[in-house]
Parts: sequence; C-alpha cells; structure tokens
Amino acid sequence: MERLTLPPGGAAAVDEYLEYRRIVGEDDGGKLFTPEEYEEYKRKVLPMRLQNRLYVSWQSPTGMDCKLVGPETLCFCTHRYKQHKTDFETIPPQRPISLPCQVRGCPCRAYVYVPLNGTQPIRCRCKHFADQHSAAPGFVCNACSKCSGFHSCFTCACGQPAYAHDTVVETKQERLAQGKPVGQDVPYAAMGGLTGFSSLAEGYIRLDDSGIGAPSAEFLDSPVMAMDHPFLKAFQASSSSSPETLTVGTSSQVSSLRKPEEDDMAFFERRYQERELGQC
Repeated sequence: MERLTLPPGGAAAVDEYLEYRRIVGEDDGGKLFTPEEYEEYKRKVLPMRLQNRLYVSWQSPTGMDCKLVGPETLCFCTHRYKQHKTDFETIPPQRPISLPCQVRGCPCRAYVYVPLNGTQPIRCRCKHFADQHSAAPGFVCNACSKCSGFHSCFTCACGQPAYAHDTVVETKQERLAQGKPVGQDVPYAAMGGLTGFSSLAEGYIRLDDSGIGAPSAEFLDSPVMAMDHPFLKAFQASSSSSPETLTVGTSSQVSSLRKPEEDDMAFFERRYQERELGQC
C-alpha cells in the first residue's frame, strides 16, 4: 500500500485547490485561472450566486423531493448538473426554468433528472435504456423507430412510477413558501438542491420537509410490536415504566454483550448457562 506524503504547506495547497474547484466548477474551461482572474471571477459571480441560487429536485406527484440534485448528478443527456447553466444574473420569469447543457455539441436544452436502477440506466417502454435515447426535446429512441419518446414505468422508492415525477427548478423564495429547507447561502457552483448531509438520502427516508417528514408523535409513542426492528425489541424492556422490569431489562442487555476477554466459545457458554439458570 502506497503512502502519499505532502511537502510542508502541501495540505493547505490541496485545500485551496478544492475550494477553487468548488467555486469555479467548469467555468475555467479546464485551464486554471490566474490569481487575478480568480479574484475577478469571484467579484462577479459570488454575489449573483448567493442571491439567485436555484434549487433542483426530482419530485413525486405528492410534492416530495425524491431526489435532490447536486453538482455530480447526471442529466438525461448523461452530463452532470455542474455542466449545465446554473448561474443567472437575473432569475428567468418563465416557468419551468430551463437549465441547458453547456457541453459543446450536446442538444440538451434543459436539465432533466433520470433515476438509475442500481448502477444501470432505467429502460423505456420500448425496452431500450435511457442513454440510448436522444437528449434533444422529445427524447426519441436512437435504437428503434417505434418509440415516440422516453417513457419509463420504473417505480421510484416512493411507490410512484418514474413518468409521474418531474424535475423541478425553484428559487429560494419558492422553496421557503412550501416550508422546504434551503440551507445556508454558499458560494459554491451548481449546488442544486443540496442543503446538508441529509440531502444525499432519498426522499422516502429523509426526515425533513423536503422528504417524507418527521414521524408523528403518535407513531413515536406507539408500543414496540413483534414485527418491529430487533434493535427496538432488544431495548423495549429498558423503556418500561416499572423499575423492576427496567433493572432486569438493562441487566439482560448488558449480559448479552461480549466481554473484551471472551472468545466465541466462552461467550456462547456463558449465555447458555444464563439461560439455563433463568437469568435472562
């Protein structure tokens, strides 16, 4: 295993480069800005970016953000969100807001999220993959003539088919009006809908107002049932209101943990003897 070593000040230089890349994104065309160009770029772009950030999500028919789009999230055209136009001096008044791809020669006129089936593209009803379709408006299939446009019956984890979802581009004010999180104002390029670590989770397990939401008090106060997760069942006794039950439950939980000095056989033997003696 090779070990990477950096000269004095090397770590700081790496951090500076990563900061540069997060701010500039693809705007330098692959050639690093000079220090003067970099400062000029920040003076021009950062105020605009902080004021006119656009939030991009893939929404279900219920309005839940099943997928929050980030810089690396792929578009239907197979290019990433950061390769699309994401900065605007003035937010366009028309809706929906189109974010065209900026890769030379790409016909994509608006960012459109398309989910993956594991690591593979999803299939259209014509049986061909999404990336076998044209990225031009209409999304016709390049592999057959019977397809009138990409239409997938792939089912999202929320239970709704992919074709029932929409890629939505919103302003900060529009998000706030719906009670959805907007995070902090940041200078980084193409942040899309990412507002924190929880944004990386799918909507059906994200417990904020952009996902399924926080569980109700009734759900949180409901008793643990036989079909619940073993973790909850293991600690059910410890939450009992009876001090006697609490002591027994806690003792059982501690006893079920392997001691540092125990090997496998000693641990299983101790647990067997405890069960024989009725201690747990």
